[in-house]
Amino acid sequence: MKITETKLKGVLVIEPQVFGDSRGWFMESYSKKKLPQIDCDFVQDNHSYSAQKGTLRGIHFQSSPMEQAKLVRCTKGAIMDVVVDLRPGSKTYKQWVSVEISEENKKQVFIPRGLGHGFITLTDDTEFLYKTDNYYSADHDRAILWSDPEIGVDWGIDNPIVSEKDKTALTLEEYFKKR
Repeated sequence: MKITETKLKGVLVIEPQVFGDSRGWFMESYSKKKLPQIDCDFVQDNHSYSAQKGTLRGIHFQSSPMEQAKLVRCTKGAIMDVVVDLRPGSKTYKQWVSVEISEENKKQVFIPRGLGHGFITLTDDTEFLYKTDNYYSADHDRAILWSDPEIGVDWGIDNPIVSEKDKTALTLEEYFKKR
């Protein structure tokens, strides 16, 4: 596995080794032994489907004490994956990174606790899978407005398809004032 660090501490881009022949291909999508940088135990797998290109999901996270680390991948289609540093006091607070991950390149992104996550689909019929190191908690489910100008993510699209939850999410400033 090729592991690349990003400017956000702890966020890793993982490129698995793929073995292929005339029958197809094989890869290890996760190995605790080969990824010692990921110091967590995964307890839940999630799978989402987006029918249309331009579907945006995020910026999502869970609040304390239910924060989640995630290992994400796209198994069908392609996405632009976005990670936002929401850790006050971090040198990269409010900064973001993006990585194109797809069924073709098989890249994965590891996101430690304390960061926000979102993605936009680059193709129709996109499937996205991720592991988490904590269980989903509706009481701790949070979102920051995808178009928050203070963060300034360049999603590459002006009018994405977003859920009502994501349309009405708070800006980062509003979120911290409300807390």
